[in-house]
Amino acid sequence: MTRVLMIAYHFPPLAGSSGIQRTLRFVQQLPEFGWQTAVLSTHPRAYERTSDDLLAEVPAGTPVRRAFALDTARHLQMGGRYFGWMARPDRWISWKFDGVRQGMQLIREFRPDVIWSTYPIASAHVIGAALHRKTGIPWVADFRDPMAHDGYPADPLTWKSFHEIEQAAMRHASRCVFTTPGAARMYQERYPEAAGRIVVLENGYDEESFASVKPAGGASHGAFGDRPLVLLHSGIVYASERDPTQFFTALGNLQRSGRLMPAELRVRFRAAVHEQLLRDLATKHGASDFIEISPAVPYREALAEMTSVDALLVMQASNCNAQIPAKVYEYLRAGRPILGLTDPVGDTAGVLRGAGLPDIVSINSVEAIEAALPALVRRWRAGDAVLPLPEAVRAASRRGRSEAMAELLEQVRGAGRA
Repeated sequence: MTRVLMIAYHFPPLAGSSGIQRTLRFVQQLPEFGWQTAVLSTHPRAYERTSDDLLAEVPAGTPVRRAFALDTARHLQMGGRYFGWMARPDRWISWKFDGVRQGMQLIREFRPDVIWSTYPIASAHVIGAALHRKTGIPWVADFRDPMAHDGYPADPLTWKSFHEIEQAAMRHASRCVFTTPGAARMYQERYPEAAGRIVVLENGYDEESFASVKPAGGASHGAFGDRPLVLLHSGIVYASERDPTQFFTALGNLQRSGRLMPAELRVRFRAAVHEQLLRDLATKHGASDFIEISPAVPYREALAEMTSVDALLVMQASNCNAQIPAKVYEYLRAGRPILGLTDPVGDTAGVLRGAGLPDIVSINSVEAIEAALPALVRRWRAGDAVLPLPEAVRAASRRGRSEAMAELLEQVRGAGRA
């Protein structure tokens, strides 16, 4: 059996990020397609929150090494401050040193055919590049999303470090992988000499995880009575990339004008992480009566909630047009109506339209949200909702993504041997 060493910060017992699913499902499913996996990750102390609920899903016998790591913002600050260089390219750069050491040890023991590292923790690519340089083993850089782009990262020195990392990957990686067509096009234009090595491998949902969940209790779909329709946003809310300001402004305006009332709609934010940001914005814009802020729950409970609520909300700003939240694919499998607050020309809107879902409204336009939301809520409450197309749901399964990943790894291995 061929072997791949996977370098990933996002791995159990990390809690609170859907990004963990990409590596975990590859580790589970790649052996079916002839690829044995080993994982290099960080010590759990580096994670802000942990949960054991996914640890049992790491296949028995999978070599997993955890490098010494600290979170600069939590472990190395003094008086609430730390030097910027201690967090470049990210707050977990400390795992580079033990990561390279343990990675070399894993390579000697496991003898991988390919090295794979995955963003959005940029230091994973730093380790991947170092191990490739030391061993000559072909390297696949899984970017998922763009790294250095206009306005991100905001700090110029961090932007410079991101740019240097992506430049190194474009020069030396056998493949550079993105999860959306828009991101791949952006990098093909930015690095035309590497265009032939830039590929798309989307995220997806895990069918086995959905098959094992029981829908959460509560009122059945469409049986509203006196209760409001529940619109769920499951996952992290970012101040820029998923800014709810215009949405909350519209909700406040709608309530004041009587066009939509909290008795008709409840917007639940599950595991938003930045809860205080949501509370402050909701208070500022008069939307508090619509908003429910709920804590993180184990992964399968989160999936069960998605299948049980009345509708699902995805938010993605126009500065992320070349990105698609991984949660969208789980939303599709959940089989509920979806409201997309996003740029209609972005990749997130493209996925929703491709699944036959028409309810897409500009996240930046208070007027557009005010115009669309009351009629949409009343249509959904009346039982007139468009659900994802079955063929689009089937196409988004992670098993298909793992098969494509195995084919990519085989191409890289073959080229390396040649």
